[in-house]
Amino acid sequence: MVSTPENAPSQLRGLIVDWGGVLTAPIDEATAAWARHEGIELEVYRVVMRNWIEVSESPIHRLERGELPPDEFERLLAKGFRERGVAVAADGLLTRMLSGLSELSDDMVNLVRRARRQGLKTALLSNSWGEHYPEHLWVGAFDAVVISGRVGMRKPEKEIFRHTAELLQLEPGQCVMVDDLAPNIHGAVDAGMVGVLHVSYAQTVEELEVLFDRPLG
Repeated sequence: MVSTPENAPSQLRGLIVDWGGVLTAPIDEATAAWARHEGIELEVYRVVMRNWIEVSESPIHRLERGELPPDEFERLLAKGFRERGVAVAADGLLTRMLSGLSELSDDMVNLVRRARRQGLKTALLSNSWGEHYPEHLWVGAFDAVVISGRVGMRKPEKEIFRHTAELLQLEPGQCVMVDDLAPNIHGAVDAGMVGVLHVSYAQTVEELEVLFDRPLG
């Protein structure tokens, strides 16, 4: 699904992609596998997350901006589970949660590499839950890497999209943002970018080929 700002650009030159759920396996799959291993019912996990996501300055938001140390976030999250009768070890909790995202999608990474070889500028833009990125797997794929905790901003805030475009030496209106979360797509469009909601490789590559007017698959 493609979302565009009111004044759509005539020439798109930048491809910006998310990490978890776009360059990796779907977030839901990774979360479900982790929850099974920890013995946590998914509904309990969703309740804990929902209580945080629905407030303006939750531990998640602070973690993603780099304002909350990962080990403190782990203690808060483990406490949230304990309050619902589930004992979870805090130490290493984020590493275990994100273990299902350690392998990249070859299809999507290669799409980014092909786009860069064809002259498009490319960037990674990710909301971080600590430093768990296998950066050695994407060497040479990106002109810029923006990790929220390193820059003190997070999606869907407009500033982080504009910052990423600036690093690519492009205007936001020259960039396409690919993300698997609708709120982040809305944020990108509000910042002036074209947004592509990632559902599958096949759908995303088809939409990007239309937008950039070149073969990328």
